[in-house]
Amino acid sequence: DVKNEEDWKAALAETVKKYGKLNILVNNAAISEYRTIEETSLTDWERTMAVNATGVFLGTKYAIEVMKGNGEPCSIVNIASAEVWINDPEFFSYNAAKGAVKCLSSTAALHCARKGYNIRVNTVYPGYIRTPMTIKEAADAGMTEEEYFAPVIQNTPLGHVGEPDDIAYIVLYLASDESKFATGADFNVDGGITIP
Repeated sequence: DVKNEEDWKAALAETVKKYGKLNILVNNAAISEYRTIEETSLTDWERTMAVNATGVFLGTKYAIEVMKGNGEPCSIVNIASAEVWINDPEFFSYNAAKGAVKCLSSTAALHCARKGYNIRVNTVYPGYIRTPMTIKEAADAGMTEEEYFAPVIQNTPLGHVGEPDDIAYIVLYLASDESKFATGADFNVDGGITIP
């Protein structure tokens, strides 16, 4: 449960026990609420922020604690969303939480650099990706997948939605030493939807 501090501590302790160290963490857990600000209840808001922002905070905080002493290059990759840049009003609490991930990540990257930790923190901003979550969003909105994705495809310069592998490959790059000079950076993987 990414919103539970004790679960994070236990998961990281188990990782160190099993592998002796931690070099890579990807914070990818998320939920979405298809609601405007007026439709968002406090319960909706708190649930979304707990998973999408607090979960990333806890993962990043406790990963740094474990990583900073291992003497090896480490990488934290936090998954935000292209919604940070385009702000679809139908995803109010989701957008707010992903905006928090943006600021959290760059601030943590600067902290680690100034402390001399060998830990990089970067953020990936997926566009619309065909996942179980987006398929659920379509159902929640009373739409078929085709209806849901039609306006997205129309507004995406590459003319299609993404697949999970599109995100996995940028995460692999950021987790590897190939990206050893990248920290506090934003990586849009969105088919061009955020091009001004």
